[in-house]
Amino acid sequence: MLRSVDKCPGLYCGRTVLENSSLSECGACFRGYRVNAQYVCSPCEKDLTSHDWLYLGFMTILPLIIHWFCIDLNAHLRKFTKGELILHASACMEVLLSAFLTILFTDPIWQLRINSCGVQKVSDWYTLFHNPTPNYETTLYCTQEAVYPLQTMIFVFYLFCVTFMMIIRPGLNVKFLPYRGKLAVYYALYIFPILALLHAVAGGVIYYTFPYLSILISVVSNALHFSIKLDQTMKSLLETSITQLRNATIILGHWVLLAYGIVSIPYDISYFALLLVPAPALFYIFTAKYTDPDNFK
Repeated sequence: MLRSVDKCPGLYCGRTVLENSSLSECGACFRGYRVNAQYVCSPCEKDLTSHDWLYLGFMTILPLIIHWFCIDLNAHLRKFTKGELILHASACMEVLLSAFLTILFTDPIWQLRINSCGVQKVSDWYTLFHNPTPNYETTLYCTQEAVYPLQTMIFVFYLFCVTFMMIIRPGLNVKFLPYRGKLAVYYALYIFPILALLHAVAGGVIYYTFPYLSILISVVSNALHFSIKLDQTMKSLLETSITQLRNATIILGHWVLLAYGIVSIPYDISYFALLLVPAPALFYIFTAKYTDPDNFK
């Protein structure tokens, strides 16, 4: 049994148990360890919470949405074609396979579960800014992944996404969308570094706000989808939303993302709130005639 130890300065500095059962000086814990109440680095063996899984789900959905958007944008088609559907299915397979392998390669390896340190507060994501300076003399560097493995596994996931995209997609592009399909790959090669940088800088903010980001993305993209229609009459918007497979699929995707955001809100919200999922689309359709610029001439 370890003897009581002196308190380490800072929020994340701890002592590591050495091979001879003695304790090291205060410093950063190894990856997969976090300082406990006794200021000793202990292994992270907690299970992920439901909010953690929902966060990982959002981080998985985000690149998939971007893939689908880039494919659809570069296809320049009003209706789904066989080739475009195959590319959409390929993007979905790439992301799901990347997520599956990321879980398998995260401790415990080759198991469909994840050991976690848990997230206690926003500062856990930004330990770099909490290195103490005892007596205002020398800085004690205790930067570590206190939210293990939620920070690093997203980078691994993005790496898998890019790898599988470069392996699978080029051949499909050549066969099904030879001239425009490659642009979706080029866009992704720019977007994934941006997503990685965003995660590195704002991962903690996203962790706490992703339910509201899901709702915001859904509502804004829903409005953009309807706004590009040439015929802004209520009859046309309603009819094309039901009869055209492409429009119906896009609207359904907006609804799924909105429902995901509502379910992910970490407060007791009645599931009757899911009945409001069609509200943004219906609101646009029924009020489009009042916001038509021709009415203000």
